Amino acid sequence: MNFRNSGCLFALPVLVFFACACGSPVMTTTVEVTGGAIEGVEHDGILSYKGVPFAAPPVGDLRWKAPAPVEPWTGVRQADAFGPACMQAAGAMGNTAPVSEDCLYLNVWTPAKTQGEKLPVIFWIYGGGFSGGSTSTPMYDGTGFAQKGVVLVSGAYRVGPFGFLAHPELSRESGQGSGAYGLLDMIAGLEWVQDNAARFGGDPSNVTIFGHSAGGRAVNMLAASPAAKGLFHRAICMSGGSFAPLQTSEQGGMSLGIPSLGLAESTGEAFLERLGAADIGAARAASAEEIQKGIAGGMGGMRFRPATDGRVIPSDLYSLYEEGRFNDTPILVGNTSGELGSFGGRANITPAQFEQQIRSQFGPHADAILSVYPHATDAEAARSSADLSRDSSYGWSTWTWARLQSEKGTGKAFQYYYDYHAPDAESSGHGSDVPYAFQTLGPGPQGAPKPEDVKLSDMISSYWVHFARSGDPNGPGLPVWPAFSESDQQAMVFDASPGARPVPNLDKLKAYDAYVGWLRAAGDPSGGGR
Repeated sequence: MNFRNSGCLFALPVLVFFACACGSPVMTTTVEVTGGAIEGVEHDGILSYKGVPFAAPPVGDLRWKAPAPVEPWTGVRQADAFGPACMQAAGAMGNTAPVSEDCLYLNVWTPAKTQGEKLPVIFWIYGGGFSGGSTSTPMYDGTGFAQKGVVLVSGAYRVGPFGFLAHPELSRESGQGSGAYGLLDMIAGLEWVQDNAARFGGDPSNVTIFGHSAGGRAVNMLAASPAAKGLFHRAICMSGGSFAPLQTSEQGGMSLGIPSLGLAESTGEAFLERLGAADIGAARAASAEEIQKGIAGGMGGMRFRPATDGRVIPSDLYSLYEEGRFNDTPILVGNTSGELGSFGGRANITPAQFEQQIRSQFGPHADAILSVYPHATDAEAARSSADLSRDSSYGWSTWTWARLQSEKGTGKAFQYYYDYHAPDAESSGHGSDVPYAFQTLGPGPQGAPKPEDVKLSDMISSYWVHFARSGDPNGPGLPVWPAFSESDQQAMVFDASPGARPVPNLDKLKAYDAYVGWLRAAGDPSGGGR
């Protein structure tokens, strides 16, 4: 898909004259973009433009199709409020925005004074399990990045069955598979950036894709997608990655492996049957609310997520990297020390129960796993259960991505491990690092952010901005962050005393890696996830 030359790009004669007479046009709240003119807002030297359409509303016959070119408008469109969140369950992932199927809008924050500054551009992709999330979440405000000299763009993408329904009929209709519409939305947003970034003082030849959780998995998928080639030049992934073997059946439950097209299509067929829709035409005739209701009763969660459609995702990501079939850019990737803590905390489990679970799941690799995850007491077993969940869900993919990029690519890999938390907590939960990167720390249970919190936020955001500028996070006044290599596996550890150290939990990661390698060699259909 490529419609970056479609639609209309307007250039007012007065602006053309101004550019010729005085150099690069001065930035104002009114900007011409693909589709027409928009009017943003200026606050404390930062210009923001919200609710900017980057594709046609994916409704009616456009439901379950690649995003179509934006529909031009006349006059000046107000860009002072976020667009609606894409269809999702009420309150999903904390979303408080109105939801609508008409949701393909993006937002821009820029510090540029003229259109010719060529500032680095960061394209943010929100998380939400591929079933929720929105750009309007206050945590994702782009002001902090803009204040540090970056153009921050956040784009919406379809989620749940609207974004990731696969079906044999849809695959035949497209001739290129189905089930990756949300990823195609991201690609359309990146194409918009290529066409319009310069109008906000950004440099379309220096774009960083940046995501957390499902957004981080999407970054990983785009990094291996031929459909996204040339649209970005760096990648930041916070608690993401998806290097598990393909999931080809329901055996073993839902895993974090990318579903094969066949499995995703069978899920789609079951979904239409649940809706009472005889075919895709009937499903397109249903209201968005009816579609959303259809995911209740076991059809929700991560069941709808990107599949190997053959177009956006040709194969499992590990194989694509092994074969050198990926978009080779510098990467900055990491995870937190207690990823699953945000999803219900540690489970109570006895040593015997832990051992039974490990032997049931890991087969001939159970002894190796048990040897590196202590479980002599109830407390150890509970902690190891949480640690194994962290490593199998996020830690192993983070480490694997750093290894594959450093081995197979020319772009450098930088890995981090976030372990900054309150003294009475054992670890840092999923997403606890995100407001530090965005500099959106707000009052919490313990009151306003402490000076040390603000200092760490400034450090992390500075690393991210340096990386967006040059592909290297290092900069003046920051602890040296060495690039990851197979022979020197270093990570920046963000804790009470940040600094570069050997990758934490390396013995655990290696033991889990041996298990996944065995699964891959055996062609196990469970997908390698927990």
